[in-house]
Amino acid sequence: MKIFQVFITALKLGCSSFGGPIAHLSYFHDEYVTKKRWISAHAYADLVALCQFLPGPASSQVGMAIGLSRAGILGAIVSWIGFTLPSALILILFGLGLSQIEVANHKHWLHGLKVVAVAVVAQAILGMGKKLCPDKERLTIAIITSVILLFFSSAILQISLLVISGFIGVYFLKSKEDFPHDSIHKGKKSIGFIFLALFLIFLFVLPLLRTIVNVTEVQYFDSFYRAGALVFGGGHVVLPLLQAEVVPTGWVSNDLFMAGYGLSNAIPGPLFAFSSFLGAVSIVSPNGWAGAILCLVAAFLPSFLLIVGALPFWEGLRKNQTIRKAMLGINASVVGILLAAFYNPVWTSAVFSPKDFAIVIVGFLLLEFWKVPSWLVVIATVAISFVIYL
Repeated sequence: MKIFQVFITALKLGCSSFGGPIAHLSYFHDEYVTKKRWISAHAYADLVALCQFLPGPASSQVGMAIGLSRAGILGAIVSWIGFTLPSALILILFGLGLSQIEVANHKHWLHGLKVVAVAVVAQAILGMGKKLCPDKERLTIAIITSVILLFFSSAILQISLLVISGFIGVYFLKSKEDFPHDSIHKGKKSIGFIFLALFLIFLFVLPLLRTIVNVTEVQYFDSFYRAGALVFGGGHVVLPLLQAEVVPTGWVSNDLFMAGYGLSNAIPGPLFAFSSFLGAVSIVSPNGWAGAILCLVAAFLPSFLLIVGALPFWEGLRKNQTIRKAMLGINASVVGILLAAFYNPVWTSAVFSPKDFAIVIVGFLLLEFWKVPSWLVVIATVAISFVIYL
């Protein structure tokens, strides 16, 4: 049954995808493109490019889109549940039992998880680069994109570079082969329009409703929905927005916020799952499990509405010859974006010593040349970390 397959695959990724949004895309590529072949490499790159344009957590949106393509709207929902459930459960339980857990005592193996993510990302970027930058023109686009972002990193600049690369693809890139096109999702545009309209309705009506009714549930939903709807650039960017919503209002203390933020960077799954922690530890009811679920759904709802709404229109645009040429340049630029993110924050937040570098090299060799499954490399790294980082 396709629904069950989508859920189990997403759950597996939710349990093993360490390292943040860029690393997630690497794990997704390995699972959905290389192993299961649910989507081609070019269609996957197109999808990643679309999610770079949309606000919200790009990796979660990619997972939803693949679930949508595989098993319809219900497939998108179970894909999100499977990928988000492990991290949400960890963060909720951590929040509820914060006094019983001392994260500082576990920094050695948590750091090992960050280090092995570097190897996973490196292998994925190499694989995508071989497919999407096969000539010097597209390789140049990727390198220039990465260099610019290393010096001037911002979400707006990322989008601008994707647009510029698209124009370069239209006017300057030539390819002897037919432009690749593989269907992602053949949804109805009328359904897509409804979901996009719902996205805007929630965005503009919730703040008004909040001023009319003094209901905590509405305040929660509005704060977390806006954070999920207006952020570009992935999970790390949403954290200051959430901090501005929950700390000044007194819902969550800054110390609690930073403790949850630290753990959310060390566990698998989407960083947006941090919203469940904030709902669980809030001093204002509803909190606990009810608050966690409310805030979690509110934070991810914009991404769900956008991806289901945008894909039917995106599928039509991708069939256009000019758009397909533009995608050659955009996909090369996506590789550059991933390359820049590989250095900062993936590399800079994990590799601090010769031990770290050695683990990265060994992990990369195991993944790329020995074809060891990524989950096995992760487990082995955690085991080694208990010894070398003590």
